Amino acid sequence: MKRKPILKIVVIILLFASGAARAEQYFDRARVISVNPEYEQVSMPQQECYDESAPARTYPRSGERSYGGSIVGGITGALIGNQIGRGHGREAATAAGAITGAIIGDQVQNQRNDDSWAPRTIRRCRDVERWGSRLTGYRVVYEYGGHRYTTLMPNDPGNTLRVRVSVDAYED
Repeated sequence: MKRKPILKIVVIILLFASGAARAEQYFDRARVISVNPEYEQVSMPQQECYDESAPARTYPRSGERSYGGSIVGGITGALIGNQIGRGHGREAATAAGAITGAIIGDQVQNQRNDDSWAPRTIRRCRDVERWGSRLTGYRVVYEYGGHRYTTLMPNDPGNTLRVRVSVDAYED
């Protein structure tokens, strides 16, 4: 039972002793001698795009065929076939001429649509590597107590700089 009060006393003594061993600290102002921004080179990839015109073949959509050429070709073929044959041969030549004329007329009429070319725009993009500078901080040279010090800071401190001063006893 008597150990608890002794343990408490030892802990209190250790706490005071550790506090006494710490250095005294205070804050002061130091004179800034120079401030220089520091940069690093960084890669900044960008995408460059441009439009390019290219010919493209156009095809008729289903249901867009023209039948005028078939009709005109069939009539013309029937007239020519009718002039060739005699008797029942004339009927066969007329039918053959109509069929052949319709086929040729369809091909002539719709061939233009199959070989049509129209310009179209193609968008092309590529990644390009660009280099730039990025601010990493400020190299600050300052003077305190007759000595010069250098540090890297995130901001420009101005004409003076707040410093923390720590004083310890030192035995030779």
